[in-house]
Amino acid sequence: MRIGSGHPQSWLRWAAGVSFGLILACCGIASTGTPGRGERGTLVIHGIGDVSLDPSQIPAFRAKGYGWAWSGLGGLFRRDDITVANLECPVTDVVDPVLKPFTFRCDAGGLPAASRAGLDVASQANNHSYDDGPAGLVDSLSKIRAAGLVAVGAGRDEADALQAASLQINGWTVAVLGIDEVLDPADEVAAPEKPGTAAGHDFALALRAVRDAAASSDLVVVMIHWGVELDARPRGYQVGQAHRMIDAGADVILGSHPHRVQPMETYRGRPIFYSLGNFVWPRLTPMTSRTAIAEVVVAPDGATRGSLLPAEIVSDGHPMLITAPQNFDMRRLSHASARQTMASWQRIGTPSSGETNRSSAGASGTSRTTWRRPGSFPRVRAWAMSGSRCR
Repeated sequence: MRIGSGHPQSWLRWAAGVSFGLILACCGIASTGTPGRGERGTLVIHGIGDVSLDPSQIPAFRAKGYGWAWSGLGGLFRRDDITVANLECPVTDVVDPVLKPFTFRCDAGGLPAASRAGLDVASQANNHSYDDGPAGLVDSLSKIRAAGLVAVGAGRDEADALQAASLQINGWTVAVLGIDEVLDPADEVAAPEKPGTAAGHDFALALRAVRDAAASSDLVVVMIHWGVELDARPRGYQVGQAHRMIDAGADVILGSHPHRVQPMETYRGRPIFYSLGNFVWPRLTPMTSRTAIAEVVVAPDGATRGSLLPAEIVSDGHPMLITAPQNFDMRRLSHASARQTMASWQRIGTPSSGETNRSSAGASGTSRTTWRRPGSFPRVRAWAMSGSRCR
């Protein structure tokens, strides 16, 4: 983390038997926007999926402390420029749970450890940040910011929720935006005079927010909560929405909600990580415990590379990087059925009907699987592809 120190053709990359595994692909990425000031350096961005700092959900935090959540990553996020996470709970002392089968509540005491580990941006654009109602959400945003983190994806009203964070990093102006398409309860979406999460099912609002962010930045990162739980790949409407966001100016799309990793796609040279799965989360089944970290590296000349780093939740709340990806057989995921996964949710409750979203035809295609082994960023710079440039 170094915030403030300087942070149309389409093709789907799928592996054979995508329903049984995960695609991890590298791609060249072009960027759009208005150039930032000063000389640009290499920009390294990481994105992670669902994060919970709720000790009721992950009792190990009471015994091991919150540093346990980040201790298996080798300091990866401290060496990058920006790390974005889906923080799947309100950080609040407000106790006003909405009526739903289960709710989460983060402990503010977990934020300092997350910050020390290198987390920079916490998206509250999800279906649990409103678990303690509007007062809990507003309190959560305040506590996140008081801990030195950037909060996006929710706000005191519609305009606040849709406002992208603007970060000056390594000579780049980076905008980070959160969008929530999974509403549980349905009234959690922000309105002109009401706190809530960003956009909801009004995709026109999301596109407008992307365009506004792109108009004043070099790079736009969108974290979006969408899709259907336990789906192995995105639905057709997600593919269409992702393409439209990139057409509107987004450069990186980080998806969450399905609780498992889905394939990544490149569209017009931009990476779309449809679902990053669980991250700091209970270990429920082999399928939902295999996860990955999105990595995007942008060279000073704009040449960019996107990839996924394999990881696994080895125990509740404790993800670890996989340093020998050739031994990480994603086909094992097929051994954990959706029925097993849903049964394991009994440990923390039964998902409500709001835990699913719209559906339509799925996408298909072919690709090869590509892993990247975690390493030092000076070596990562050598990956940059000469054919893609940020302006």
